[in-house]
Amino acid sequence: MDLSHWGGFDAAIVDLDGTLVDTVGDFELALGAALRDLGYAPVSRAFISRTVGKGTEHLIRRTLAEAGAPEALYETANERYREHYLRINGQASTVYPGAAEGVAALKARGLKLACVTNKPAAFAKPLLIAKGLSASFDITYGGDAFERKKPDPLPLLKACEALGTTPARTLMIGDSQNDAQAARAAGCPVVLVRYGYNHGEPVEAAGADAVVDRIDELQSLLA
Repeated sequence: MDLSHWGGFDAAIVDLDGTLVDTVGDFELALGAALRDLGYAPVSRAFISRTVGKGTEHLIRRTLAEAGAPEALYETANERYREHYLRINGQASTVYPGAAEGVAALKARGLKLACVTNKPAAFAKPLLIAKGLSASFDITYGGDAFERKKPDPLPLLKACEALGTTPARTLMIGDSQNDAQAARAAGCPVVLVRYGYNHGEPVEAAGADAVVDRIDELQSLLA
């Protein structure tokens, strides 16, 4: 798979959960603790893997429904979840093989880098620091940075503006249809990783320009 026909890039936007870091373990601990606080049993890891990626509000509401809890508990559940997540953030998560190396290689090529995630900034920024990834990024935008999240193109367009680049010369790297849809709407080329969280659907069906096994594969594909 040769991506060099795209021409040069000035920047790259990289997703976090499911792309750089496997965070299902953190979600599992925080959600489980929040549900136990409310008197409900934890949801399955498989459910969490299918559900993450669309922001905290979506995750909490879907989790309450899955646990058989009333929607009226949302505010309390959200508060308890955030408290637990801040406490355990990064403890049960791991950087995917080739992710740190791939991002470092893109930076070494002279690309400006942004991390754009639907994860709240209060969770995302400490996680990047804890995993030794923050220094690679010029900017980081959480899901609460703007009035709309991915798959809306707004976060990507704002990242391009902040980086001083155009969408056509900014590569989006993600793991799900959220990332692909946001990139398409923004006008960014998009590559997805095969190992992430695509809501239980095959990532090959998400409409990316390419699918890779590891981010560090991009170094040779873009040569």
